[in-house]
Amino acid sequence: MAEEEQTQTRGVGVFLELRKRLQSGLLIVGRDVARNPADVVVSGRDSSLEVRTPGWELSLSLPAGVAFEQGSCILTPSGESSEEELHFRLRITVGKNTDDDVSDSVMETLRAKETYCFYCQGCQTRLLEDRVFKRVLPLPNCNWNAIVDDWCCHPDPFAKKLLPRAEDCLQGDTYILLARDGSCSQTLTQEVSSVETADSQDQKKTCRRLALISCSSCSSVLGEAVAPETLKLYITQVVVETATGDQKLEASLNRSGFLERTVAARLLKLSNSLSTFHFSVQTPDGKAFLLLWLLNSDSIVASVPEKCIGEESSIISTDPHGPPARAARALKLLYITCSDADIQQREIVTSWDASAIGHPVVLPLKVCEELLRVIDGSNSTLPASMRHMRSYEVAYLRL
Repeated sequence: MAEEEQTQTRGVGVFLELRKRLQSGLLIVGRDVARNPADVVVSGRDSSLEVRTPGWELSLSLPAGVAFEQGSCILTPSGESSEEELHFRLRITVGKNTDDDVSDSVMETLRAKETYCFYCQGCQTRLLEDRVFKRVLPLPNCNWNAIVDDWCCHPDPFAKKLLPRAEDCLQGDTYILLARDGSCSQTLTQEVSSVETADSQDQKKTCRRLALISCSSCSSVLGEAVAPETLKLYITQVVVETATGDQKLEASLNRSGFLERTVAARLLKLSNSLSTFHFSVQTPDGKAFLLLWLLNSDSIVASVPEKCIGEESSIISTDPHGPPARAARALKLLYITCSDADIQQREIVTSWDASAIGHPVVLPLKVCEELLRVIDGSNSTLPASMRHMRSYEVAYLRL
């Protein structure tokens, strides 16, 4: 394990995190890239940051309105990681008109009285076409039934499922509800699956049947049939576009990038609307898969591997989902994987569960596993000094 950790540490060349609210930043340079702090020279141009040593030069483009404050970069103590990393603090300026709008994918796209086409995100197959909604309405908070149980001294008067009418679109936290139409039988398949669920009060396990909805072309699970004529489609599984002729999605649409941006945008929207920073990523059977603690929503990050430093071209791809050498907005998260938790982490998982502080974010099991791979991948690109915070692991999700 120690040897693996050392290998990962040596792989980090340059890491940058800027904080827009604090108008400051942290620059970390690996000792294998620059041995002497005096060799590192940081300067800035319009919306870009330049990092130079006698042997290489790196240019990072910054979001519009963000600029490096000349002469503000100073060496700062790096603690136990001083032998492997050089840490620098710097200042930035942020323009008043900086654009902080974040697309929430499906949720932000859908409007009443517009015509839309729905595509499978995995294979770009058109699933539903020319759908027009008279009403696009938000559903109550996903744990609203639990709140009703706490406040009502008689049986739940709202126990009836909230289902869409023929021309409705109902929006949940991570899914939308639609009525079936004639085209569904050709593009979607349905398979009944049994899952075990545990009652939180008596811990008895019961078997529940889910009617899973999949893409007929690539067999990707898209959601569930919550009623005979109602589809639940998860926002991580579909792409929605306005209907304009024979429009086709780009074949290069990257799965991990799409998942990362969609989940990050949704967490940010939920955090702002519900004033919460704790999220429990759960599977449809109610089992907690990941615990996420949103620390910062104003971060701008870039990570350049050591192997890219010193190449002939100074244009280095820091973001596989965007332009080369680009520092991008991101959420900074602390996370714990529920299934692999050690003793200390297990205590945190139990505490979260007992106090119900994590807002449920429900996703299919496969999507939860994909999200974990994205988060673990982010953690592995960080300098060793930044990968852990107490019993949590650290990661960034780009917006």
